[in-house]
Amino acid sequence: MKRLWLFALVALLLAGALLRDGFDRWIAATDLPPLPAATSAEMRDQSGSLLRAWQVEDGRWRLSPGPVDPLFIEMLVAYEDRRFRDHGGIDLRAAVRAAVQALRHGRAVSGGSTLSMQVARLIEDGTTGRWAGKLRQIRVALALERRLGKDEILQLYLTHAPYGGNLEGVRAASLAWFGKEPRRLTPAQSALLVALPQGPELRRPDRHHDRATRARDRVLVRVGARGLLDPAQVESARAEPVPARMRPFPRLAAHLGERRRRADPGTMYFDTTLDAGVQARVEALVARAARAAGPGISAAAVVADHRSGAIIATVGSPGFDERDGRRGFVDMTRALRSPGSTLKPLVYALAFDQGLAHPETLIADTPAAFGRYAPQNFDGRFRGEVRVREALQLSLNIPVVRLLQELGPARMMAALRRAGARPVLPGGRPGLAIALGGLGITLEDLVQLYGALAAGGQGPVLHALQGGQPEPGRRIVSESAAWQVGNILAGLMPPPEAPRGVLAYKTGTSYGHRDALAVGYDGRHVIGVWMGRADGTPVPGAFGGDLAAPVLFEAFGRLKTRFDPLPPPPPATLIVANAKLPAPLRRFRPREASFSPATGAPEIAFPPDGARLSGTGERVTIKLRGGTAPYMVLANGRPLAAHLRAGEADIPSPGRGFSTLVVIDANGKSDRVRLELD
Repeated sequence: MKRLWLFALVALLLAGALLRDGFDRWIAATDLPPLPAATSAEMRDQSGSLLRAWQVEDGRWRLSPGPVDPLFIEMLVAYEDRRFRDHGGIDLRAAVRAAVQALRHGRAVSGGSTLSMQVARLIEDGTTGRWAGKLRQIRVALALERRLGKDEILQLYLTHAPYGGNLEGVRAASLAWFGKEPRRLTPAQSALLVALPQGPELRRPDRHHDRATRARDRVLVRVGARGLLDPAQVESARAEPVPARMRPFPRLAAHLGERRRRADPGTMYFDTTLDAGVQARVEALVARAARAAGPGISAAAVVADHRSGAIIATVGSPGFDERDGRRGFVDMTRALRSPGSTLKPLVYALAFDQGLAHPETLIADTPAAFGRYAPQNFDGRFRGEVRVREALQLSLNIPVVRLLQELGPARMMAALRRAGARPVLPGGRPGLAIALGGLGITLEDLVQLYGALAAGGQGPVLHALQGGQPEPGRRIVSESAAWQVGNILAGLMPPPEAPRGVLAYKTGTSYGHRDALAVGYDGRHVIGVWMGRADGTPVPGAFGGDLAAPVLFEAFGRLKTRFDPLPPPPPATLIVANAKLPAPLRRFRPREASFSPATGAPEIAFPPDGARLSGTGERVTIKLRGGTAPYMVLANGRPLAAHLRAGEADIPSPGRGFSTLVVIDANGKSDRVRLELD
């Protein structure tokens, strides 16, 4: 008999071991769904704040949890699964209690599902009531416990828990119901997020507000009874209102987000240099300014740090949709538009560098024709001789075209490309009209150009994504020339009620009033504003100074509380009045003007320019008019005669072949002719 009992015990132990091994193999063979479920791609600002998220393929908002308020975690575990940290996936005590209560009352009174079992149901989207479904949950929960740690299981719950509608996960719920990240939650908010997954549709606050409130209050009372909150905290939390509507998800910098998403669809996180607060404020400003400007008017703005090259805000339109004919889907920060007069500062800076002019140089604003091109000032008036400083501040057209003719359009185009801009020419070849906006350029590139001027003629390349070292830009003008232009622009009259002398800025209006622009900078930031119609049709009466300039100054106000001071002049900068300038800089004249007749200059009356003389022997007769004696005559740079006082004289022959005769009078004025001697 004793042996029989011993045999039975051994058999029982063996059967138990076989059963245990079989159970372990059954658990180990569990086929789990892919655990890293797809989560929404995100675009974040410089501090990690959410700018934009994209729904997953099935149209749900499912964001990676990120940091979550510790009180929420404590309340969740205390309410749903007190022994979560201790059991292996099944809480037998809770299961037995739930079964006894169900038998006693004839219905389910309390649940026996652990958080691990709830995760098993969520990742498989399974049922809860049927025995087959419950058995499957148990198997998956046990498998999860063996393959993952407790914190990993908790993360799965925080990612997949349903919160009503197309919301999954605590982070999506916190953003939708409270408009905030879940890293800081009030006890009332935490309690609502604990309660919602138990009946996500029946307890939706926007549809069943009373049910949601009662469910939240039950959570507060229970966690209070378990010592997580004191009675005063419970009562205070119950007095906090439950949200009655679902908030929209952030959609800041929509054009940038769509552009980055198309360029790199596999990337989950786009970390940008943007500032979410500034972005939101500038977006609101652009939308308000466009509405105030009238139906169909669009607007755009780019805000950047010209020291680092970081773009802080970029607004492509008043709204990312078709609203009131504004074509909000068009990103006007990257659309090719005429810059109007906003390129004039570059022409002046290049002229300063080439020694053609100085801010105090006098330049003629008089009728002029450059071949078949005869530009006019915007108001149709001419002001005679003005200082270069005034010519730029008044945005006169003829003086800047005179300078560009001397510089050459190709030099200006090369400077634009060195600045990082990608200008487009309508006819393929640059002409003098590019000084007045006769090319296509984007607002981003215009801000890049002004950022380089603000940084002393050489600034970093603008960028909107974090990562890597900022790319240094190429020098476009000297530090002194950049400062001189900035100093001139800082003297412009600002819009009404705006502070004076704090911004170096320039406005522009394209031909036909199609584009109104304003671009400016202080000691730290550069901002560009464009307003007009996205389809390029005219806006009668629109001027950059009236439409865009006030928005520019207000954008700086939305960016910061005070302006950063503009820099002092570099040591090599020449700051003197016109009378103390070197003689060639006192009055602008093209380089070849020193060889052409000027007022009171001598004139070679004979031989005429282009003459061909024969049989002249050793002497050549020359006849002079005007000027002040005595005269000097040079041939091909060599003196032939000096101290001539008569209007006619025989001078030594310069020799056979082509020669250039130059006569210089006592005042240094001159004339020249070219001739051929047989």
